[in-house]
This record gives sequence, structure tokens and C-alpha cells, in this order.
Amino acid sequence: MNQVHQLSQVFRAEDAMARAIECATYGLGKTFPNPIVGAVITSATGEFISEGFHQGTDHAEVLAIRGAKEIPAGSIIYITLEPCNHHGKTPPCVDAIIESGISEVVYAVSDPNPLAAGGAERLRGAGIKVISGTAEVQARHENRAWLTKIEKNRPRITWKIASTMDGKVAATDGSSKWITGELARADVAKIRSQSDAIVTSTATVIADDPLLTSKGLGKNPVRIVLGKTEIKSNSQILGTDAETVLIKSHDFSDLISLANDRGFNQLLIESGPTFGTAMLVADLIDEIILFQAPTFLGAGKPSIGDLGISNISGRLDFEISDVEVIGADLKITLLKSAKSEEGGL
Repeated sequence: MNQVHQLSQVFRAEDAMARAIECATYGLGKTFPNPIVGAVITSATGEFISEGFHQGTDHAEVLAIRGAKEIPAGSIIYITLEPCNHHGKTPPCVDAIIESGISEVVYAVSDPNPLAAGGAERLRGAGIKVISGTAEVQARHENRAWLTKIEKNRPRITWKIASTMDGKVAATDGSSKWITGELARADVAKIRSQSDAIVTSTATVIADDPLLTSKGLGKNPVRIVLGKTEIKSNSQILGTDAETVLIKSHDFSDLISLANDRGFNQLLIESGPTFGTAMLVADLIDEIILFQAPTFLGAGKPSIGDLGISNISGRLDFEISDVEVIGADLKITLLKSAKSEEGGL
């Protein structure tokens, strides 16, 4: 479908952009190597006309234009990212906008990719009014995976942790199923469907034999297993549910090279604390999604190992982006703080 759903309402500018941002998120996990983008078209007085979101083929602007029965004079298109001005897999979106008769373009984030930038200038040259920066903070947050890739030349890397309230991921005997409840595990499956690839270690495969799919809640991402230890040929992760790539290495640069070659925007780490801690020490974790169950073990395996920090001034700071109660469990989304980005460990 070109449109997410039909709406019959009058939008204020901020509401139209908020809807475009919401539409963009429906493309998570479907657009790499390209960004997620949403678009909403309204009349000059704010009546809804159509909407669209990028989902791997045609871009959001093109889908929104195609979904409109008509585009009256004075119509406005709200887009989460500056329209592209280059011919890649598809023609430039600015061409479609100019040909559509749209009179005004409002976008949230300027395109940082030099190959695609210049759309705003081209539109202005065609006599179209252009406004930039509307709801930029929110749009950047939702598109943070692709923006991280452009900035750091690697995908955004998120580590998922499920622990007790006292920070344990397994009891002293190694048992860990299940710390969190069914609703939290369903949310993890949704997060997987919005990721481009899931990364785990051979140690985790050997210990837990995970399947690492979206459990029918969306597409199954590529599964990547890093490590030199052989895993059993009948391991679930080697099944046909999704593509699995084995990297016979302990070097994270091999993982980054593969991810860049494939154009992944976002990697989700699902592993034990040894692997995740090593990625933290290597300054490769941009985000942590922490699920905490309202239970305590006292002793057991901690969620994070030794980071080599001996003084409080050397702590690794994250910022709380979101807190949500899911069933009986707590979900905390943590983003690496600006201070930690500047100084590392």
C-alpha cells in the first residue's frame, strides 16, 4: 500500500510533520542502506491528502504523490528528510515533487549525504517554497541509525540486555530462561524486526542455542555469529528462518567491514556480558536497551563485566532516552551521552 491509512482531518504544520515522522518509523529495518523517511501531503489549508513512507523501493515523497487522487494548487508536502537530488536506485525525489505541482516543501533534517544533498536548492530554483528544520530533533532521533552510519562510517550498534533488578543476567548455575516476561520478549522480537542484522557470539550460540528471529512479528534480520569456536551444525541459528553469516574472527573490525559492505544501518547485539562488554570497551556501543525484571538473584552473572574503570571520573555515561513498563518488566533505552562520545572510556 502507498498510504499507511486514510485520515480525514485538518493538520497544523507541527501535526503534519509529527505524522510524517510516525510514518517514517514504519520503515525501520526495511530501507538499508537508505534512511527511513516519511511524507505527508496536505492542502494549503491543512486538509489531509495522502502520505507514504520509504520501505526499500520507492521513496516516501513519490509514494505520497502517487497516493494522492489530486494535488490542488498550494499543496504542501512535509518530509522527515531533505528530498534527494541524485539518481540512485530511483530518480531524484525533487523531480517528482516539481512535476507534481506541490507549492511548498517542509522538511525536518538536511541530508548529510553529499551524494544526495542539494534538494532544497533545486526546489527553490524551481520556484517552490522550502522550509527546513521543522521538528528536527525528533526526526533525527527516529532516523538516528542511518545518521550514525553517515557520521561514523559504521552502523549504529545497540546492545539488548535482559537482567534482574540487581543487574544479573543468569543465576550462579548459568540458568537464565526466562528472566523477563512474555510481553517483554515479544517487544524484543519487534526490535529485531526493526534491525538490519542481529549479532551474537559463538559462545552464546553454544550456551543458549538461540533462534534470533522476529517470531512472526515482522521480517527476520540477517543473523551474524562472531567467533572462532565451531558451533553445532544443527544449531537453530543455522536454520532457514533467516540468512546467517559466520565470521571466524574475534576482531570487531571484521564485523564492521561486513556491515559496511552490506550497507546495514543498525546492528542489534544479543549476546552474553563478555561480548557486549568487549564492544563497550571498544567504544562501539551507541545505545543500550535494558529490560529489567522486578526480581533479584543476589549472586550470579552480572550484565556488564570489567570495563577497566578504577575511578568514578572514568565512568561511561549514557542518557536515559525512554522508560516504559512492559507487562511486569521495565524497558529503559539508554543513548551514549555527549560526554562519553567526546572522551570515550
